[in-house]
Amino acid sequence: MYRYLTALYLIIFLSNCSTHSTIPVLLLEEGESASGYAFSIENVFPYYYYQRGISDYSSVGFRIGLPIYGSGIDWNRVLFKRENRWDLLSLSWSLNHNPNIDFTYYKVRSRIAPNGNRTTFWLGFRAMYIPKGISGNTSSRIGLVIGTTIGSRLGLELGYCHDFSAMPIGKIFAFNWQHDSPANINSYGDKPHIDASGMPSEYSRLTGLSLKLSVRLSNASNGGKKD
Repeated sequence: MYRYLTALYLIIFLSNCSTHSTIPVLLLEEGESASGYAFSIENVFPYYYYQRGISDYSSVGFRIGLPIYGSGIDWNRVLFKRENRWDLLSLSWSLNHNPNIDFTYYKVRSRIAPNGNRTTFWLGFRAMYIPKGISGNTSSRIGLVIGTTIGSRLGLELGYCHDFSAMPIGKIFAFNWQHDSPANINSYGDKPHIDASGMPSEYSRLTGLSLKLSVRLSNASNGGKKD
């Protein structure tokens, strides 16, 4: 029993305590919808998402997490489109241990293989803001997101947003780095990466990490004809 509790604690501890929206890889026309669910290191449990077109170039999305973490709302707007490429602006709010607001500018490219399968690639420039994290402080981050679809239903996305006030970006892979070491105490001593509860704080590098596998349960009724 102790081993199972320890494993559960490690899963929760390694979750990065922030959440991000799932990009709508199909351009939804007004009244059309798509849905699915996502697994990520951002949440211990998967969340369900639903997206609906409110105009030919705008959509809204809702996310429901278990028990509540990962829940949120999204708004997406196509700013520019030419053939199989488009630029997408996404604004999202997410509920979790470190509630965050994201502004993401996506560059999206979609292509159809000779066998009829569609593959979509995207690169996103993201600004992430945590107004009040688990330890009661704020965090502002910027970073990149890359992703692709796998087959007709799966999507894979990897991203990282860095808080430059919390640690040097050159140290993100230095796992022995400590915010309160003698060398760092003057610059980062008031920005602990672990909260008193043992969870990653709003300053943690884990909070800026995103790795997600999404599964679409339904596509738009037009099959993405606008693409």
